Amino acid sequence: MSSGLLALLDDVAAIAKVAAASVDDTAALAAKAGAKSAGVVIDDAAVTPRYVVGFKAERELPIIYQITKGSLRNKLLILLPGALALSFLAPWAITPLLMLGGLFLCFEGAEKVLEIVHPHAPAHHADGGDPATTPEALEKQRVASAIKTDFILSAEIMAITLSAVPDASVPQQALVLALVGVGITLLVYGAVALIVKADDAGVALATHARTGVVRALGRGIVQVMPGLLKALAAVGTVAMLWVGGGIVLHGAEVLGFAAPAHLVHDLAHAAGHAVGGALEGAVSWTVSALLSVLAGFALGLLLVPVVTRAVMPLAARLRGRAP
Repeated sequence: MSSGLLALLDDVAAIAKVAAASVDDTAALAAKAGAKSAGVVIDDAAVTPRYVVGFKAERELPIIYQITKGSLRNKLLILLPGALALSFLAPWAITPLLMLGGLFLCFEGAEKVLEIVHPHAPAHHADGGDPATTPEALEKQRVASAIKTDFILSAEIMAITLSAVPDASVPQQALVLALVGVGITLLVYGAVALIVKADDAGVALATHARTGVVRALGRGIVQVMPGLLKALAAVGTVAMLWVGGGIVLHGAEVLGFAAPAHLVHDLAHAAGHAVGGALEGAVSWTVSALLSVLAGFALGLLLVPVVTRAVMPLAARLRGRAP
C-alpha cells in the first residue's frame, strides 16, 4: 500500500513539474509575443486619449472603462477564436483581412486630418447615423468609434502575437493570445486613464498641497495637460496613418506587389546610410515611419470620397430596408 502511495505521489510530482514547465514556457512565449507587439501598443495608447477630449472630467473614466470592456471583448471573444480558426482553416485570408483593417485606419486618419484643415467639412460619424446632438449621444458615438478603431489595432496585435508562436500547440497559442490580449489592454487603458486624469491630480495638488513647491507643480500640471491631450490626439492620428500604411504596404508585399514596400525600404536605408554612424538605424526607422504615414494618408485621401459618397450611403440605405 505504502509503495503504491509513493508511486502515486511520484506521478503527481512529475505531472506538477511538467505543468510548471508548461506555464513557464507559456509565460516566456507571451513575453516574446508581447514585445513584438510593442509598436502597435504605442499606437493604441496614442490613439485612445483623443476620444475623451472635450468631455466633462467626471465622464472621462467611465468612457475609458467602456472602451476597455469593448477592447477585451474584441480580443477574447472575437479575435482570439477567429485568429486560431483562420490560422487552421484559411491562413491565406489573414493578410487580406489585415489589409482591409489597415485601409480603415488610413481612412480614419485621413478624415481626421481633413477635419483639421477644413473644420466645417461634413464629418463621418462612428455609428454611421446623424451627428450627435446631446452629450450622451456624442459619448456613445465616441465609444463606438474607439472600439472600432481598437478592433483594428487589436487584430494587428493578435496577428503579430500568433506569428510569434507558430510552433506552439493550439491550447498554448490560445493561452498566449489571451495573456497578451488582456495584459496589453490593461497596460494601454491604465496608462490612458492616468494621462487623462493627470489634470485632476494637478488641481488637487494646487488646492490642497501644504508646500508652495508642490502647489506650483500642481498648477504646472493643470496648465500643461490641455496642450498635452491635444498633442496626443495629433499623435494618435499620425499613429493611425503609420500603422494603416504599414499594414497595407506589408500586406501588398506578401501578396506579391512588393514594389512600394521595397521603395520605402530602399529610401529609408539610403537616408540612414547617408547619415551613418550611431544615428544610421534611428534615421532609417524614422524615414520608414514617415513614408508609411505618407502612404497611409494618400490611401486615406483616395478612400474618403469612396466611403462618404458610396459606401456610407449604401450602408444607410441597407439599414433603412432592414426590418
